[in-house]
Amino acid sequence: MKNMLNLYLLGVVLTLLSVFVRLMDTLGALVESPLPGSTWNTRGQLTNTESPRGLPDHQSRGVQ
Repeated sequence: MKNMLNLYLLGVVLTLLSVFVRLMDTLGALVESPLPGSTWNTRGQLTNTESPRGLPDHQSRGVQ
């Protein structure tokens, strides 16, 4: 009877481990290539954005 309980617990542990590994693999794939239309930005995408503009030139305010 104890042997059957050990086999059952081993099966449960292996199943949970398999689910955990699959979940981590899926999360890793999402980090590497986010879905199109996703609002999440990666570090590489953040470096390609435009830099914020500074103060406008004096000429644009009509000051000469």
